[in-house]
Amino acid sequence: MLIRSKRSWELPESMVTDEAVFFNRRKFLTGSMATAGAGLLAGCAPPVRAEVDPSADLYPVPNNPAYTAERAIAPESITAYYNNFYEFNSPYDFSFSKNIADEAQALPIRPWEIRIEGEVEEDFTIGIDDLLSKVSLEERIYRHRCVEAWSMVIPWSGFQMSELVKLARPRSSAKYVYMETFLNPDVAPGQTRKSYPWPYREAVTMEEATNELAFLVTGVYNKPMLKQYGAPLRLALPWKYGFKSIKSIVRFRFDSFEPKTFWHDTAPREYGFWANVNPDVPHRRWSQATERDIGTRERFPTKLFNGYGEQVAHLYADMGHLGKALYR
Repeated sequence: MLIRSKRSWELPESMVTDEAVFFNRRKFLTGSMATAGAGLLAGCAPPVRAEVDPSADLYPVPNNPAYTAERAIAPESITAYYNNFYEFNSPYDFSFSKNIADEAQALPIRPWEIRIEGEVEEDFTIGIDDLLSKVSLEERIYRHRCVEAWSMVIPWSGFQMSELVKLARPRSSAKYVYMETFLNPDVAPGQTRKSYPWPYREAVTMEEATNELAFLVTGVYNKPMLKQYGAPLRLALPWKYGFKSIKSIVRFRFDSFEPKTFWHDTAPREYGFWANVNPDVPHRRWSQATERDIGTRERFPTKLFNGYGEQVAHLYADMGHLGKALYR
């Protein structure tokens, strides 16, 4: 008989409020200046889907009860209209509105090829649907914490990143995994903004990539992911600030050196490589001590590693003071 010890951050799934319970609470956001735009959008239309995703028959996927949260799942009618995806902001939108759902529908997601290269036994390219046939999909309920001090609880569907690492067959010289999103300014107007070093790029260490929490996302709310979330393939690193969870990935490169990332080139003093959630390390322009949950409108104290320290703290044991969690 399998006996599994309950982790410190887990609650039974029965205690997590289902998304449907919250679908009629769209008006509550209007009292929050930070989320007023999301509330207005959530009240005027259902989440958009411009085309049928060929992976739709793979869903629903089984829920993994080892990954849940103590807060209610944020309804899709809110989260589908509250997205940081600068590629789809107008180059003249200097407020970087989160209302990009309609614009994101211009992104073609089939065919979608993913390049695996670098310190691997052999470089190769694989289509997203071929990749999905080689992995085991499951649902995980994760907390998501943005560096902007808002948060949400999301039911992601996907597979553990370690499965992709195994498929890649990295050499022992591989120390980092570099990731890159699409580059298509014809459909993504934000990529015409010359002040940013497109395409979006991120990287993690091999130890982070193979940690049990590192999750490659293909769906959300137990169906294929809407484009504004980062379809057809994005990353979810629940112990790090959201900008590390790169969207719409087209390349994985295994490197022996630390790669430069998008924010390293853009604002390295504000967005460091590690980006681990840390309430004791403020952003240069605001505190990280608390966060506002956009699904409940409640404010909560921020937890070190977003509450996932039991699973990831050992990765940083030799870094000294955890002030390095945000700044280099």
